Amino acid sequence: MPADSDLPGHADADEPGHQPVLLDEAIEALAIRPDGRYVDCTFGRGGHSAAILSRLDPGGRLLAIDRDPQAVAVGRAWRDPRFAIVHARFSELDAVLDAHGLDRVDGVLLDLGVSSPQLDDPSRGFSFRGDGPLDMRMDPTRGLSAREWLLGATEQDIARVVKDYGEERLAVRIAKAIVARRGDAGEQALRSTGELAALVAGVVRRHQGRTKVGKDPATRTFQALRIHVNQELEELALVLGKSVARLAQGGRLVVISFHSLEDRMVKQFIARESGRDAPRDPVTGVVRHALAPRLRAIARVLPDAAAARTTRRARPANPRARSAVMRVAERT
Repeated sequence: MPADSDLPGHADADEPGHQPVLLDEAIEALAIRPDGRYVDCTFGRGGHSAAILSRLDPGGRLLAIDRDPQAVAVGRAWRDPRFAIVHARFSELDAVLDAHGLDRVDGVLLDLGVSSPQLDDPSRGFSFRGDGPLDMRMDPTRGLSAREWLLGATEQDIARVVKDYGEERLAVRIAKAIVARRGDAGEQALRSTGELAALVAGVVRRHQGRTKVGKDPATRTFQALRIHVNQELEELALVLGKSVARLAQGGRLVVISFHSLEDRMVKQFIARESGRDAPRDPVTGVVRHALAPRLRAIARVLPDAAAARTTRRARPANPRARSAVMRVAERT
Protein backbone atom coordinates (compact mmCIF):
# COMPACT_ATOMS: atom_id res chain seq x y z
CA MET A 1 0.00 0.00 0.00
CA PRO A 2 1.44 3.42 -0.86
CA ALA A 3 2.30 5.84 1.93
CA ASP A 4 -0.19 8.66 2.59
CA SER A 5 2.17 11.23 1.10
CA ASP A 6 2.18 9.27 -2.17
CA LEU A 7 -1.59 9.36 -2.58
CA PRO A 8 -2.93 11.59 -5.36
CA GLY A 9 -4.05 14.89 -4.00
CA HIS A 10 -3.29 13.90 -0.39
CA ALA A 11 -1.73 17.22 0.59
CA ASP A 12 -4.39 19.36 -1.04
CA ALA A 13 -7.31 16.99 -1.57
CA ASP A 14 -9.62 19.80 -0.59
CA GLU A 15 -9.46 23.58 -0.63
CA PRO A 16 -7.05 25.09 1.93
CA GLY A 17 -8.67 25.08 5.37
CA HIS A 18 -11.55 22.91 4.20
CA GLN A 19 -12.26 19.60 5.88
CA PRO A 20 -14.79 17.21 4.33
CA VAL A 21 -17.75 16.69 6.63
CA LEU A 22 -17.71 13.49 8.73
CA LEU A 23 -14.59 12.33 6.90
CA ASP A 24 -13.34 9.77 9.42
CA GLU A 25 -16.85 8.58 10.22
CA ALA A 26 -17.71 8.05 6.55
CA ILE A 27 -14.53 6.06 5.88
CA GLU A 28 -15.17 3.84 8.89
CA ALA A 29 -18.81 3.39 7.86
CA LEU A 30 -17.75 2.09 4.43
CA ALA A 31 -15.93 -0.79 6.17
CA ILE A 32 -13.34 -0.71 3.39
CA ARG A 33 -11.76 -3.92 2.17
CA PRO A 34 -8.24 -3.37 0.80
CA ASP A 35 -9.13 -5.16 -2.45
CA GLY A 36 -12.68 -3.75 -2.68
CA ARG A 37 -14.49 -1.72 -5.35
CA TYR A 38 -15.87 1.66 -4.25
CA VAL A 39 -17.72 4.61 -5.75
CA ASP A 40 -17.44 8.21 -4.51
CA CYS A 41 -20.50 9.73 -6.18
CA THR A 42 -19.61 13.28 -5.11
CA PHE A 43 -15.87 13.78 -5.60
CA GLY A 44 -15.79 17.53 -4.82
CA ARG A 45 -12.12 18.26 -4.25
CA GLY A 46 -11.27 14.68 -3.39
CA GLY A 47 -11.15 14.63 0.41
CA HIS A 48 -13.22 11.48 0.79
CA SER A 49 -11.62 9.85 -2.27
CA ALA A 50 -8.09 10.37 -0.97
CA ALA A 51 -9.07 8.80 2.35
CA ILE A 52 -10.63 5.79 0.59
CA LEU A 53 -7.51 5.30 -1.54
CA SER A 54 -5.38 5.31 1.62
CA ARG A 55 -7.22 2.14 2.69
CA LEU A 56 -6.92 0.28 -0.63
CA ASP A 57 -4.12 -2.01 -1.69
CA PRO A 58 -2.97 -2.33 -5.34
CA GLY A 59 -5.89 -4.65 -6.06
CA GLY A 60 -8.53 -2.17 -4.90
CA ARG A 61 -10.38 0.26 -7.11
CA LEU A 62 -12.12 3.62 -6.65
CA LEU A 63 -14.42 5.21 -9.22
CA ALA A 64 -15.38 8.85 -8.62
CA ILE A 65 -18.26 10.81 -10.17
CA ASP A 66 -18.96 14.54 -10.21
CA ARG A 67 -21.18 16.79 -12.31
CA ASP A 68 -18.98 19.86 -11.70
CA PRO A 69 -16.32 20.27 -14.42
CA GLN A 70 -13.99 22.03 -11.97
CA ALA A 71 -14.10 19.06 -9.61
CA VAL A 72 -13.54 16.62 -12.46
CA ALA A 73 -10.48 18.62 -13.57
CA VAL A 74 -8.98 18.16 -10.10
CA GLY A 75 -9.58 14.41 -10.21
CA ARG A 76 -8.17 14.00 -13.69
CA ALA A 77 -4.87 15.43 -12.49
CA TRP A 78 -4.49 12.49 -10.10
CA ARG A 79 -2.22 9.70 -11.27
CA ASP A 80 -3.17 6.41 -9.66
CA PRO A 81 -3.99 3.15 -11.48
CA ARG A 82 -6.61 2.34 -8.83
CA PHE A 83 -8.57 5.54 -9.49
CA ALA A 84 -10.75 6.97 -12.27
CA ILE A 85 -13.17 9.91 -12.39
CA VAL A 86 -16.17 10.54 -14.65
CA HIS A 87 -17.99 13.77 -15.48
CA ALA A 88 -21.63 12.75 -14.92
CA ARG A 89 -24.64 13.13 -12.68
CA PHE A 90 -24.72 10.46 -10.01
CA SER A 91 -28.15 9.40 -11.27
CA GLU A 92 -26.17 7.99 -14.23
CA LEU A 93 -24.50 5.47 -11.90
CA ASP A 94 -25.56 2.39 -13.90
CA ALA A 95 -24.07 3.67 -17.14
CA VAL A 96 -20.86 4.80 -15.42
CA LEU A 97 -20.34 1.42 -13.73
CA ASP A 98 -21.09 -0.46 -16.94
CA ALA A 99 -18.60 1.67 -18.88
CA HIS A 100 -15.89 0.77 -16.35
CA GLY A 101 -16.69 -2.94 -16.23
CA LEU A 102 -18.04 -2.93 -12.70
CA ASP A 103 -21.07 -5.11 -12.06
CA ARG A 104 -21.12 -4.94 -8.27
CA VAL A 105 -19.32 -2.65 -5.83
CA ASP A 106 -18.50 -2.88 -2.13
CA GLY A 107 -19.46 0.64 -1.17
CA VAL A 108 -21.16 3.80 -2.41
CA LEU A 109 -20.60 7.21 -0.80
CA LEU A 110 -22.84 10.26 -1.33
CA ASP A 111 -21.94 13.65 0.17
CA LEU A 112 -25.00 15.65 -0.88
CA GLY A 113 -25.67 19.29 -1.61
CA VAL A 114 -23.37 22.09 -2.65
CA SER A 115 -19.66 21.87 -1.84
CA SER A 116 -17.69 24.50 0.05
CA PRO A 117 -15.54 25.36 -3.01
CA GLN A 118 -18.74 26.00 -4.98
CA LEU A 119 -20.16 28.20 -2.22
CA ASP A 120 -16.93 30.15 -1.85
CA ASP A 121 -16.66 31.06 -5.55
CA PRO A 122 -18.92 34.08 -6.31
CA SER A 123 -18.78 33.33 -10.04
CA ARG A 124 -20.80 30.15 -9.46
CA GLY A 125 -23.75 32.11 -8.06
CA PHE A 126 -24.56 29.78 -5.14
CA SER A 127 -24.11 32.27 -2.33
CA PHE A 128 -25.50 35.69 -1.46
CA ARG A 129 -22.35 36.51 0.54
CA GLY A 130 -20.36 37.47 -2.55
CA ASP A 131 -22.00 39.15 -5.52
CA GLY A 132 -21.85 37.19 -8.76
CA PRO A 133 -23.96 35.97 -11.68
CA LEU A 134 -27.19 34.24 -10.64
CA ASP A 135 -26.27 30.79 -11.94
CA MET A 136 -26.35 28.05 -9.24
CA ARG A 137 -25.76 25.15 -11.64
CA MET A 138 -23.44 22.43 -10.37
CA ASP A 139 -22.68 21.76 -14.03
CA PRO A 140 -22.61 25.14 -15.82
CA THR A 141 -22.49 23.36 -19.18
CA ARG A 142 -26.00 21.91 -18.90
CA GLY A 143 -29.51 23.15 -18.16
CA LEU A 144 -30.99 26.51 -17.20
CA SER A 145 -29.29 28.83 -14.74
CA ALA A 146 -31.29 30.11 -11.77
CA ARG A 147 -31.72 33.47 -13.51
CA GLU A 148 -32.92 31.90 -16.75
CA TRP A 149 -35.47 29.84 -14.85
CA LEU A 150 -36.70 32.81 -12.80
CA LEU A 151 -37.14 34.95 -15.92
CA GLY A 152 -39.38 32.33 -17.53
CA ALA A 153 -41.23 30.72 -14.60
CA THR A 154 -44.74 31.62 -13.53
CA GLU A 155 -45.38 33.31 -10.20
CA GLN A 156 -47.10 30.13 -9.01
CA ASP A 157 -44.12 27.93 -9.93
CA ILE A 158 -41.66 30.25 -8.19
CA ALA A 159 -43.80 30.28 -5.05
CA ARG A 160 -44.12 26.48 -5.09
CA VAL A 161 -40.35 25.94 -5.42
CA VAL A 162 -39.48 28.44 -2.68
CA LYS A 163 -42.10 26.98 -0.34
CA ASP A 164 -41.49 23.28 -1.01
CA TYR A 165 -37.69 23.29 -1.23
CA GLY A 166 -36.89 26.25 1.01
CA GLU A 167 -39.72 25.82 3.55
CA GLU A 168 -40.10 29.60 3.31
CA ARG A 169 -43.42 30.85 4.73
CA LEU A 170 -43.20 34.07 2.71
CA ALA A 171 -42.81 32.19 -0.58
CA VAL A 172 -45.87 33.76 -2.23
CA ARG A 173 -44.76 37.30 -1.40
CA ILE A 174 -41.21 36.58 -2.56
CA ALA A 175 -42.55 35.19 -5.86
CA LYS A 176 -44.69 38.32 -6.35
CA ALA A 177 -41.65 40.54 -5.74
CA ILE A 178 -39.56 38.58 -8.26
CA VAL A 179 -42.26 38.82 -10.92
CA ALA A 180 -42.68 42.55 -10.21
CA ARG A 181 -38.92 43.06 -10.65
CA ARG A 182 -39.11 41.27 -14.00
CA GLY A 183 -41.88 43.62 -15.07
CA ASP A 184 -39.96 46.71 -14.00
CA ALA A 185 -36.47 45.81 -15.28
CA GLY A 186 -37.21 43.46 -18.18
CA GLU A 187 -34.13 41.73 -19.56
CA GLN A 188 -31.93 43.55 -17.05
CA ALA A 189 -33.68 41.92 -14.07
CA LEU A 190 -32.02 39.51 -11.64
CA ARG A 191 -28.53 39.63 -13.12
CA SER A 192 -26.72 39.00 -9.83
CA THR A 193 -26.93 37.11 -6.56
CA GLY A 194 -26.73 40.43 -4.72
CA GLU A 195 -29.81 41.77 -6.49
CA LEU A 196 -31.89 38.70 -5.66
CA ALA A 197 -30.65 38.59 -2.07
CA ALA A 198 -31.57 42.26 -1.54
CA LEU A 199 -34.98 41.72 -3.10
CA VAL A 200 -35.76 38.75 -0.85
CA ALA A 201 -34.39 40.50 2.24
CA GLY A 202 -36.68 43.45 1.57
CA VAL A 203 -39.72 41.18 1.48
CA VAL A 204 -38.75 39.25 4.61
CA ARG A 205 -37.88 42.30 6.69
CA ARG A 206 -40.99 44.17 5.54
CA HIS A 207 -43.25 41.39 6.78
CA GLN A 208 -41.33 40.58 9.96
CA GLY A 209 -41.17 44.16 11.18
CA ARG A 210 -38.50 44.86 13.75
CA THR A 211 -38.24 41.29 14.98
CA LYS A 212 -34.88 39.64 14.63
CA VAL A 213 -34.65 37.75 11.35
CA GLY A 214 -31.87 35.35 12.47
CA LYS A 215 -30.13 33.72 9.52
CA ASP A 216 -29.75 35.77 6.34
CA PRO A 217 -33.24 36.41 4.94
CA ALA A 218 -32.22 35.04 1.54
CA THR A 219 -30.99 31.68 2.85
CA ARG A 220 -34.15 29.67 2.26
CA THR A 221 -34.86 31.14 -1.18
CA PHE A 222 -31.32 30.52 -2.42
CA GLN A 223 -31.42 26.97 -1.08
CA ALA A 224 -34.74 26.31 -2.81
CA LEU A 225 -33.59 27.64 -6.17
CA ARG A 226 -30.36 25.64 -6.01
CA ILE A 227 -32.22 22.42 -5.24
CA HIS A 228 -34.66 23.04 -8.08
CA VAL A 229 -32.12 24.13 -10.70
CA ASN A 230 -29.97 21.06 -10.06
CA GLN A 231 -32.90 18.65 -9.60
CA GLU A 232 -31.23 17.50 -6.42
CA LEU A 233 -34.12 15.54 -4.93
CA GLU A 234 -34.92 13.82 -8.23
CA GLU A 235 -31.24 12.90 -8.59
CA LEU A 236 -31.14 11.53 -5.04
CA ALA A 237 -34.22 9.35 -5.57
CA LEU A 238 -32.64 7.82 -8.68
CA VAL A 239 -29.19 7.17 -7.25
CA LEU A 240 -30.44 5.55 -4.05
CA GLY A 241 -32.24 2.80 -5.95
CA LYS A 242 -29.39 2.29 -8.39
CA SER A 243 -26.82 2.15 -5.57
CA VAL A 244 -28.60 -0.66 -3.76
CA ALA A 245 -29.05 -2.63 -6.98
CA ARG A 246 -25.29 -2.48 -7.65
CA LEU A 247 -24.03 -3.19 -4.13
CA ALA A 248 -22.48 -6.59 -3.48
CA GLN A 249 -23.68 -8.57 -0.48
CA GLY A 250 -22.28 -6.85 2.61
CA GLY A 251 -21.58 -3.66 0.64
CA ARG A 252 -22.25 -0.36 2.38
CA LEU A 253 -24.32 2.68 1.35
CA VAL A 254 -23.18 5.86 3.13
CA VAL A 255 -25.13 9.09 2.63
CA ILE A 256 -24.28 12.47 4.17
CA SER A 257 -27.09 15.04 3.87
CA PHE A 258 -27.44 18.67 4.96
CA HIS A 259 -31.13 19.38 4.46
CA SER A 260 -34.19 17.89 6.14
CA LEU A 261 -35.78 17.04 2.79
CA GLU A 262 -32.73 15.03 1.73
CA ASP A 263 -32.37 13.27 5.05
CA ARG A 264 -36.07 12.39 5.11
CA MET A 265 -35.76 10.80 1.66
CA VAL A 266 -32.73 8.76 2.72
CA LYS A 267 -34.36 7.71 6.01
CA GLN A 268 -37.56 6.60 4.30
CA PHE A 269 -35.65 4.79 1.54
CA ILE A 270 -33.59 2.79 4.04
CA ALA A 271 -36.74 2.02 6.03
CA ARG A 272 -38.49 0.67 2.94
CA GLU A 273 -35.50 -1.31 1.73
CA SER A 274 -34.85 -2.79 5.18
CA GLY A 275 -38.39 -4.17 5.30
CA ARG A 276 -39.56 -1.94 8.11
CA ASP A 277 -42.65 -0.98 6.11
CA ALA A 278 -43.10 -4.30 4.30
CA PRO A 279 -46.08 -6.62 4.83
CA ARG A 280 -45.34 -9.41 7.30
CA ASP A 281 -46.75 -12.85 7.88
CA PRO A 282 -49.58 -12.41 10.41
CA VAL A 283 -48.45 -15.47 12.40
CA THR A 284 -44.64 -15.44 12.30
CA GLY A 285 -44.10 -11.71 11.75
CA VAL A 286 -41.49 -12.51 9.08
CA VAL A 287 -41.30 -10.26 6.01
CA ARG A 288 -43.00 -11.99 3.09
CA HIS A 289 -40.49 -13.55 0.70
CA ALA A 290 -41.49 -11.50 -2.37
CA LEU A 291 -40.63 -8.31 -0.51
CA ALA A 292 -37.52 -9.54 1.29
CA PRO A 293 -35.40 -6.59 2.48
CA ARG A 294 -32.35 -5.59 0.46
CA LEU A 295 -30.78 -3.38 3.16
CA ARG A 296 -29.99 -3.49 6.85
CA ALA A 297 -29.88 -0.11 8.61
CA ILE A 298 -26.53 0.31 10.37
CA ALA A 299 -26.27 3.79 11.86
CA ARG A 300 -27.31 7.42 11.97
CA VAL A 301 -24.33 9.68 12.74
CA LEU A 302 -24.23 13.37 13.66
CA PRO A 303 -21.07 15.53 13.74
CA ASP A 304 -19.39 15.99 17.09
CA ALA A 305 -20.54 19.31 18.53
CA ALA A 306 -17.00 20.42 19.36
CA ALA A 307 -15.78 19.71 15.82
CA ALA A 308 -18.59 21.77 14.29
CA ARG A 309 -18.24 24.73 16.65
CA THR A 310 -16.68 28.03 15.50
CA THR A 311 -14.13 29.78 17.69
CA ARG A 312 -12.94 33.38 17.55
CA ARG A 313 -9.50 32.42 16.34
CA ALA A 314 -10.30 29.79 13.74
CA ARG A 315 -13.09 28.98 11.36
CA PRO A 316 -14.64 25.53 11.82
CA ALA A 317 -13.18 22.65 9.84
CA ASN A 318 -16.29 22.94 7.69
CA PRO A 319 -19.25 25.17 8.63
CA ARG A 320 -21.63 22.85 6.75
CA ALA A 321 -21.04 20.24 9.48
CA ARG A 322 -23.57 21.88 11.77
CA SER A 323 -26.52 20.48 9.80
CA ALA A 324 -24.98 17.20 8.64
CA VAL A 325 -26.60 13.79 9.11
CA MET A 326 -24.96 10.58 7.94
CA ARG A 327 -27.00 7.41 7.42
CA VAL A 328 -25.41 4.02 6.82
CA ALA A 329 -26.95 0.82 5.50
CA GLU A 330 -25.63 -2.57 4.40
CA ARG A 331 -26.72 -4.76 1.48
CA THR A 332 -28.24 -8.01 2.70
